[in-house]
Amino acid sequence: MHFRRKNTLLSYQLEGKGFEKVSEEKFLGIVISNDLKVSRQCTQVYAKANKMLGVINRTIMYKSTDILLQLFKSLVHPHLEYCISA
Repeated sequence: MHFRRKNTLLSYQLEGKGFEKVSEEKFLGIVISNDLKVSRQCTQVYAKANKMLGVINRTIMYKSTDILLQLFKSLVHPHLEYCISA
């Protein structure tokens, strides 16, 4: 992955073996792209939180406000909050 605007055709080698060129990499749950934009990370976090909301909607029969709030805080909110500073 190149982080520079120039020399994007430069290839790197270690002990005679070349590295594969990629445009993004996932490291510790954070998607890092070569243009350093967070749109891919936000899309994945949104999709994961939306899946959890779907699980809650399908499995909970009695949907009181207190129960839904506790489920949101424990199951959905951590996905939205993880690596937000990154």
